Amino acid sequence: MESENKVAIVGAGMTHCRSRWLEKTYWELSQMAVARAVNDAGIDIKEVEGGVAGIYNDIFQFMAIPESPLQGIIGLANKPLIRVSNGGATGAYSMLAAYNMVASGQYDLLLVLGAEKALDCFDFEAQSPTPAVVQTIAYSWDPWFERPLGAHASSSYAQVVLAYMDEHPGDLDPLVRAKVVELLCKQSQNNPYAQRLGERVTAKQVLDSRYVVYPIRSLETCVYTEGACALIFASPKVAKKISERNGKDPIWICGSGAANEPYFVGNNSRQFKVLHRIYSDYLATKKALKQAGIKIDDIDVIELHDAFIPQLLITLTEMGVVKRGHANDLVDKGIIMPGGRLLVNPSGGLVFGGHFVGGSNMMSTWSIMRELRDRNLRYGLVHGTGASLSNYGAVMVLER
Repeated sequence: MESENKVAIVGAGMTHCRSRWLEKTYWELSQMAVARAVNDAGIDIKEVEGGVAGIYNDIFQFMAIPESPLQGIIGLANKPLIRVSNGGATGAYSMLAAYNMVASGQYDLLLVLGAEKALDCFDFEAQSPTPAVVQTIAYSWDPWFERPLGAHASSSYAQVVLAYMDEHPGDLDPLVRAKVVELLCKQSQNNPYAQRLGERVTAKQVLDSRYVVYPIRSLETCVYTEGACALIFASPKVAKKISERNGKDPIWICGSGAANEPYFVGNNSRQFKVLHRIYSDYLATKKALKQAGIKIDDIDVIELHDAFIPQLLITLTEMGVVKRGHANDLVDKGIIMPGGRLLVNPSGGLVFGGHFVGGSNMMSTWSIMRELRDRNLRYGLVHGTGASLSNYGAVMVLER
């Protein structure tokens, strides 16, 4: 990469992903992740010049400005800390903001943090956090028409999946999707921080599981997670010094791209969301690859935001791994299966690794960094998506 705007990732740290961190607050999880990232980079937090905090939902934290208490707790007293919120893509957009802050030359060393405590929400009538979490996420939708009809994340993504299936009959075969779930389950066992570590899910179990909302089954969905992840971004001159100090080669961000689709649905992509496409993923990937000067076939490993397994497959078609309408080929032709040409979600993704919304895409970055180094690979791609109908898309290309 010869760009003058090179940015390196020199450290990464994670907490375990859990369905419930009873003994830790959102602040403490943030502290843990930051301490591990700083230690991984071999730096002192005092060297960090500022930060970006990815926090998806204020209600999860029971605060209107949940980033403000973090300032001193994570060691950034009297330094800038910007808060980013872009639905499920909050982590990816936080990294994009940090990348631009360093690439601009204004900062040489920056912290990126994503944290979430979703299950602190609790419905006392149902004696379960699930209704409260679903209701909290439902506040993302139009309050006058959609939310009163019961709009929520699963139904939103189901609309995109059904529209794609109408456009491409026979694609997104349930057995293909079930095999992907089984694959991700196996891969997650190599992720020490995975929420579902130790589980064994077979394709048959997926096909036998109940529908959350047609055509998405319960074992095809991501899981509520509490956790945190932190990354350290550096300019080339500082990255070189840190590399000499800790003996680790930095991982370079060599391409980035993002796009937000319109909220309301229609047939004209300039004004409306085209329901059978995830056009934001197409545009973000195209831009990131162009900046990196490579093609999708050059990518060795992808950590893709798999809120729902059918969406994962659609996104891979939008990225150009296979043609739209041919998502079944990803499995039937072995492209993403063991021994295939592309490694997808070695962490287990959001379905098995966990989905702590503000930092999930940062977990994906931690995973890509590990895979590039351990497997001696060159290029990785990190993807984030989110909001109603998967409107927000962000992509980063990483190079070892």
